[in-house]
Amino acid sequence: MLRFLLDGLIRAPMTEPAPEPGQAARDELGAALARAVRTRLGRSLSIRAVDAGSCNGCELEIHALSNPFYDLERFGLHFVASPRHADVLLVTGPVTRNMAEALRRTFDATPAPKWVIAVGECAKDGGCFAGSYAIAGGVAAVLPVDLHIPGCPPAPLALLDGLLALVERQGAGSGPG
Repeated sequence: MLRFLLDGLIRAPMTEPAPEPGQAARDELGAALARAVRTRLGRSLSIRAVDAGSCNGCELEIHALSNPFYDLERFGLHFVASPRHADVLLVTGPVTRNMAEALRRTFDATPAPKWVIAVGECAKDGGCFAGSYAIAGGVAAVLPVDLHIPGCPPAPLALLDGLLALVERQGAGSGPG
């Protein structure tokens, strides 16, 4: 046992560094998102994250958007604590039967215009939890979904790209629901 402890202290971790997305690409994507939001809404975009029964993998990636590396706030986007202040509901996980009514109430409490984004594979169709007695289904089984961001979990840049696509699409076509 002592040998394993000493080896752990002496040897470097056997991991690979995470791939580094280009700073310029990240900044360009964020700036495009900020411009689109200001053009479409005339103000910053407020996001309410809702965990409808996920494994928390998607939440970790969503929370990464607020860290100093991605810094969502510098693009004029921010997370809010109340659905009454939100423009976007970012819903993760399959909707459990226990969360279905709470999710509907959160949607109803969100003022119009509002958008719903289903984040991850579980939010699309229940993912690996589909068919369980405890699952009502994906987010679309409970709420109208404007955009699905695929991935298990989706990367923070995919989340930014999805937000940009939603804002641009809604600005060019029909208004939010």
